[in-house]
Amino acid sequence: MSDARNGNLEFQRTYAAKGEPFVWLTAMGLAVGLIMVVGLLGIIISNGLPVFWPSRVLEFQFKPGISNPVPQGGEKIVGELVQKRLKRIPVLNAQGIKKADQTELQVFVGNKDTYGLNFAFANQGDIAAVTEPKDIYRIERLEYGIAFGYPKSVKLANGQSVLSTDATFSTVLAQLCAESTARRHEIENIEKHEIGQINKQLNELRISQKLDSQSSEKISALDAQYQMLASQASELRATQSASSLQYTTPTGVDRSLAIGELVSYTQPNRLSTWERIVLFVRNFLNFLWENPREANTEGGIFPAIFGTFAMTLLMSVAVVPFGVIAAIYLREYAKQGFFLQCVRIAVNNLAGVPSIVFGVFGLGFFVYFVGGSLDQLFFGKYLPTPTFGTGGVFWAALTLALMTVPVVIVSTEEAMAAVPRGIREGSLSCGASKWQTIQRIVLPASLPGILTGLVLAMARGAGEVAPLMLVGVVKLAPSLPLDGDFPFAHLERKFMHLGFHIYDLGFQSPDSEAAKPMVFATALLLILLVITLNLAAILTREKLRKKYAGGAF
Repeated sequence: MSDARNGNLEFQRTYAAKGEPFVWLTAMGLAVGLIMVVGLLGIIISNGLPVFWPSRVLEFQFKPGISNPVPQGGEKIVGELVQKRLKRIPVLNAQGIKKADQTELQVFVGNKDTYGLNFAFANQGDIAAVTEPKDIYRIERLEYGIAFGYPKSVKLANGQSVLSTDATFSTVLAQLCAESTARRHEIENIEKHEIGQINKQLNELRISQKLDSQSSEKISALDAQYQMLASQASELRATQSASSLQYTTPTGVDRSLAIGELVSYTQPNRLSTWERIVLFVRNFLNFLWENPREANTEGGIFPAIFGTFAMTLLMSVAVVPFGVIAAIYLREYAKQGFFLQCVRIAVNNLAGVPSIVFGVFGLGFFVYFVGGSLDQLFFGKYLPTPTFGTGGVFWAALTLALMTVPVVIVSTEEAMAAVPRGIREGSLSCGASKWQTIQRIVLPASLPGILTGLVLAMARGAGEVAPLMLVGVVKLAPSLPLDGDFPFAHLERKFMHLGFHIYDLGFQSPDSEAAKPMVFATALLLILLVITLNLAAILTREKLRKKYAGGAF
């Protein structure tokens, strides 16, 4: 008994007194946290990157007597294998009903306009054979998503047809697709930019209420120019529909697709490894630079990337001055006492307020009060259509700046407190005033700490969604907040955001199963954008830390 007691005392003196068990516990907690972060990133990457990889198209042949989930599909389904998953199903045997494991296949069959569905589910035990049809095409369309089929011919504008068995079929189809893409860009430029400028000028003339003879002549000239551009766009659209691709679906249904509706096409089962890598890079770049289509489930996400970047940059520009000025006052000028303690408590508590509360405050104060006042003062001729009295990227940035300003205040105060007292006294003894000491000594030495607060603010602000839904974010923004039209920066415009894009795809999409890969791909890009912004701030912080290390620390 005494030996056990002595051993326990020895353990307390050697290990517990030194705190080694707590060190191991904290190390284990850190390891678990790192594993969770790496695991989360691994899940996002493993589900996001395959979106851009050209998968093989498989043909699944059913066993006799098995019903096909695809309408009029016969005894086979053709598509891309999405995943295999185990499910437990009841099985009746001599001992009664028992649960048995069964592998279920999820196959992306496309041709939604023909089948009425995008995915088919089949039990692996019902499959007799799996093959790879070499001649099948994967066709990306402007509407109804992906189609799988066997091309029959290309019908040209002059009425002639080029059969798929002709040697020139691939060349003709590639040329028509390239011409269609060029016309599509030309139509977009006419309708979005040229006609958009005319509509803007017409709107300004009509709102100005100066309908004298000169204004009437300008309106007539702009109307004539509008009609000419609209006629030009209509001719281009007619040209887009003049040629068509004739193909047969795997179920034997003949379809016709206007070349103007054809985005791209591939033969997935004939691609080499190098061709797949090139196509992977091209798909990824298209995802970055194109506009979304089909309720955001197709196309790219460039407007969302740009909107997130612009909003985060504006938030950073707004939050740093507010946070630094407040920290300077609280640290250097405010008199210590009960009031200052209340202010510090309030600042610390602001960090714990739910983000949606800041969204409601931003909607009431920034949008309705400040924006409405600006409309009354400077944009009265546009009322009742609001200019700043509605959600926009500027109000969203200010709302998130207000939400993240406590982080900048606390980090700035701590950085200013870390500046040695001797440096301050040396500056004052040389005849510098208090403000000169703060401006030229304390603030430069505190910049690394200020940038630390900015990094934390950007990391939180870039991923927020709830307040943005009230103060400016939309599902699809027709124009970017920054473009070539004067005054170039349009802070009143609504914008798209990667976080809201993820929410919209995951929970508001008409086909959530088809949108699931896009959710992971968009989440991956959001993480990359936040990492890029943070790395820029971190590298700047390290340079400043090295610059002022000798003088301040």
